[in-house]
Amino acid sequence: MSRRGNCFDNAPIESFWGSLKNELVYHREFMTRSQAQKEITEYIEIFYNRQRTQERLDYLSPAAFTQRFHLRRIGA
Repeated sequence: MSRRGNCFDNAPIESFWGSLKNELVYHREFMTRSQAQKEITEYIEIFYNRQRTQERLDYLSPAAFTQRFHLRRIGA
């Protein structure tokens, strides 16, 4: 990856940036940089990673998917 001409190289992070902008940034007006940083951090740490379900993760949140993965690994 990371070679010129590899169209899938940045696909996951580009998808994330699109979600972040559509779900938070475009709907808010931040008064200060620190307010923007705080709210974006909360979005990522609380909503995106712990609550937002994602189709590619079998409609689980990333946190729930990770927990399920580790439980299956321990039980195997």
